[in-house]
Amino acid sequence: MAWARVSLWALCALRVALATVYFQEEFLDGERWRNRWVPSTNDSRLGHFRLSSGKFYGHKEKDKGLQTTQDSRFYAISARFPPFSNKGRTLVLQYTVKHEQKMDCGGGYVKLFPADLDPRTLNSQSPYYIMFGPDICGFDFKKVHVILQFKNEYHANKKTIKCKVDGFTHLYTLILRPDLTYEVKIDGQSTELGSIEHDWHLTSLRKTAAMVVAAAADTDQGRARTAQDWKKHFLDARANKPSDWNSELDRDWPGPMLQKPPYQDGLKPEGINPDIWLHEKMSSTSYLTQYDLSEFENIGAIGLELWQVRSGTIFDNFLLTDDEAYAENFGKATWGQTKGPEKEMDDILIKEELIRAREEEEDELLEGRGHKPQDAFRPFHRRQEL
Repeated sequence: MAWARVSLWALCALRVALATVYFQEEFLDGERWRNRWVPSTNDSRLGHFRLSSGKFYGHKEKDKGLQTTQDSRFYAISARFPPFSNKGRTLVLQYTVKHEQKMDCGGGYVKLFPADLDPRTLNSQSPYYIMFGPDICGFDFKKVHVILQFKNEYHANKKTIKCKVDGFTHLYTLILRPDLTYEVKIDGQSTELGSIEHDWHLTSLRKTAAMVVAAAADTDQGRARTAQDWKKHFLDARANKPSDWNSELDRDWPGPMLQKPPYQDGLKPEGINPDIWLHEKMSSTSYLTQYDLSEFENIGAIGLELWQVRSGTIFDNFLLTDDEAYAENFGKATWGQTKGPEKEMDDILIKEELIRAREEEEDELLEGRGHKPQDAFRPFHRRQEL
């Protein structure tokens, strides 16, 4: 039994060792993050980021991340990594986001970009592959975006996935698998899953592709018939006119007997496709593989490109990998270790704020300002749902 446990741990360790980590960022080296993350200079009015763990946290250093600092601003910043393709492989995109402020309207999502992205010109029009994460605006709009690019168009998941709206740090995970299934996790728990083919309307795209393939096949068959007809009239120069030839009955025949033209071996008359047999042997499924929304050939950058009315959001613990187990373990080692202490510190701050509010109220009453207890300042509690 002990041997079995050792073998199991060995297998788990081997799997983690085999995981490919394309990008990982925890901001543990102080201000050196500025060597990796490049702010856009596309607009002088863009908001600025700073490294901060916020007013309350689970660990002062481990919880430091990129924090938005200016209200009513667009933000644009990105980091590059060696380009890769996820074709035939699982892709896991994961990060943490904390709306420390009382978020009223603003984005908390991330984007994956092609490797040819110019970080200095990053803006809302920059092409991206994936957009994933929470977006909040007012009381009605509180959702997790999962948008995938296909043929320069963006397709959103048709399901509504609710996001967290309190002020604590939350872990967001998107998994795209090569079997065209996906899963969205929040705080390590599966929130939504299903078929990419169905939930991004890929079925209709495949039908359109099938029609294109069928039309191409009809065209190829037509060309083949043309070639066959041409070959029927491709007479040998040594042939003689039949003895029963009747010029009146056969007046549609184009004049004298056709002679074999001087084409060299391997050449075909103009208009005849020399590769017709190749088209006839091609399988239509090879064409349809281009319609897999979960595959991207040249992933090379990750970034934040969003708008916020009220600033204060902190982004941290970015991860891109091909291994779901590695992502789960990374989430437990980061967010999983600090989520409890973060709430404990928040409870302490709330109690301190209440004590200060009562003391201020008592001072005002003593000074005769006439304020009633119910008018006392009530601090926003971060567990409150908007």
